Amino acid sequence: MSVVVSFRSLRMLPLAAAITLLAACASGGPAKPAQAPELNTLYAQLDQASKGYETALQQAREGNAQASEQSLNTALDQMKNISAHCGTTPGCDPQRVFSVYDRLLRLKDGSFFAGDDNDVVGDDAPEGSGGGKTGASSLPEAQRSVTLLRGQKLSELIAMNGPVKAALEMWLTQWRPQLMDAYVNYQFMRYRMWPEYQKADLPEALLFGIMAKESGGKVHAVSRSGAAGPLQFMYATGMRFGLVNDGGFDTRFDPGASARANAEYIDEQLKVFNNNLEVTLAAYNGGEGRLRRIVGDDTSVSFYDPKIYNQLSQETRDYVPSVLAAAWLFLHPESYNLRFPKVNGEPGSIVLKRSASLSELTVCLGSAGNTDGWFRTLRNLNPRLDPQMSQPAGARLEVPKQLERVYAARCAEGPWPILANDLHTAVVPVVSPTAASPAPSRSSVPAMRSYTVKRGDSLSSIARKFDCTDVAEIERSNGLKHHHLKVGQTLKLPVCR
Repeated sequence: MSVVVSFRSLRMLPLAAAITLLAACASGGPAKPAQAPELNTLYAQLDQASKGYETALQQAREGNAQASEQSLNTALDQMKNISAHCGTTPGCDPQRVFSVYDRLLRLKDGSFFAGDDNDVVGDDAPEGSGGGKTGASSLPEAQRSVTLLRGQKLSELIAMNGPVKAALEMWLTQWRPQLMDAYVNYQFMRYRMWPEYQKADLPEALLFGIMAKESGGKVHAVSRSGAAGPLQFMYATGMRFGLVNDGGFDTRFDPGASARANAEYIDEQLKVFNNNLEVTLAAYNGGEGRLRRIVGDDTSVSFYDPKIYNQLSQETRDYVPSVLAAAWLFLHPESYNLRFPKVNGEPGSIVLKRSASLSELTVCLGSAGNTDGWFRTLRNLNPRLDPQMSQPAGARLEVPKQLERVYAARCAEGPWPILANDLHTAVVPVVSPTAASPAPSRSSVPAMRSYTVKRGDSLSSIARKFDCTDVAEIERSNGLKHHHLKVGQTLKLPVCR
């Protein structure tokens, strides 16, 4: 059994139960006469990892953050090895293993700073803990992404149930490119978006989870239903939270403004639904009016209760666990064999020495520090600008700090801006409507069949199943982008003649 599979079986326990189980693990419990030697060895290692947790906790209380982190990482490495062998060791109790793993991960989340010792204030507070302040401002920088959500740790609100596990698998497989792009895009916009969540005392991981699912961090994303921006606000909802037309610019596309509006919406709905995070996320996706009618007065009801779950659309049933899974991966990438790229998101700016469009700047900046180029980042940081329109000399643009020197070296003078302008101003023949090819006759339009997407399907596997079509044809026929499919989705496929 692999480490990833073992951890995905973890059930998030209430804190008191987790502590009780941890104590049982630390003590080892009464020895069983028939217990195999290999099981004794495994449980001895478990005891050692549990003691590592206590050591890390004590070091954190003493203000020795570096030593605490090292002890914690050592204990986590031990736990990965233990969980990998538990499934093949007769008599091993997975829950006993996972309870220790759970506590270690929660300490790594910053739970010690955010709750375990929340009565330590003033002169007795650990160095860097904020000395009695409350909210995100009281936490060290490393812990700010995991602040309490209305008095509860975000980790304790994410239950490792079937839907969340399935969403974790999707993020780690088919949706992995979107997850990685979302992470990179977010890091460059973080200075605009995170402060708005920080002001509202909401966890950064939640912001990332919503953004990853909604747009992948593409500021100019627009859905078929008309939702727009990095956090996909519908027009009327955006207006309600101050996302208006500003001089011809739809501020739903502004990352900072949309993060503020999203934080206000989440805060409002958490109050309506008595801090029920899953139902609040369902309201964000499916509409708060509909959720209020379904939930009624019982705001403590589980999102997965059949009387709630079965009345929601498939989109909303998928949406909630997908957001929570992305938030969990933001907190624990290493526990799923996931490594996010290191991104220097320090903000900067340039003043154009010569007129240029964002497209031209992308060409002359090249791949400096980013093999995928800078087009998406420049668009995200300058959402009001048409990327094809030339901006005059003297215009100030927001860019990552690392690009300030690159711009001065490559784009102010020399051959690269000349090349970029030559490509940008290339003349493409315009075909008049009358000269265009006539529309195909009714008889030439291919007959279509319906196909319902099943779990494990991909465009390639569907194309192979019906060998008279191909991936591109399926995409065109169904208006798909980036090969994204959903279980239960109905596709139109050409019928072989």
